[in-house]
Amino acid sequence: MSHPAALREIIELFEFLPEGEKRENLIAYADNAPLHEPRPGEEFTLVDERKDEECTDKVGVYVRLDEDRRAHFRVKLGPHVQTLTKAMAAILCRGLDGCTPEEVLEIEQDFVPKIVGGQLVRVRSQTVYYILTRIKGACRVLVNRARNEISTD
Repeated sequence: MSHPAALREIIELFEFLPEGEKRENLIAYADNAPLHEPRPGEEFTLVDERKDEECTDKVGVYVRLDEDRRAHFRVKLGPHVQTLTKAMAAILCRGLDGCTPEEVLEIEQDFVPKIVGGQLVRVRSQTVYYILTRIKGACRVLVNRARNEISTD
């Protein structure tokens, strides 16, 4: 599957940057991570909050499906979450916005090294894939729920 347009734009921004500029842009995305937190009064189709062993703090993934079954993501990160995890949360919330849960599940993780660079992937392999894994897990739950609703109708 090709990447969604918004994610493709982010990949193209990062892909040919030198490592130092990639890190500067990742820090900028991390600084913007609070913009992707749930807002007061927002309602979600699925909320998945927990602290996993591979993460330094609690992370909440929030998914709202609109009337066209398009997913809109929010991520709430605890104060001890690493900068790279914050950056990937902001990138994925922006890049996957409007995809169906099925489309999110089909996305290969091959784009991650293009964004963070090979060196950070080697050093922080669990961190760079953590949020994508959590978002895909939430989408898998939504896909399974939809299948169960169809089979019981």
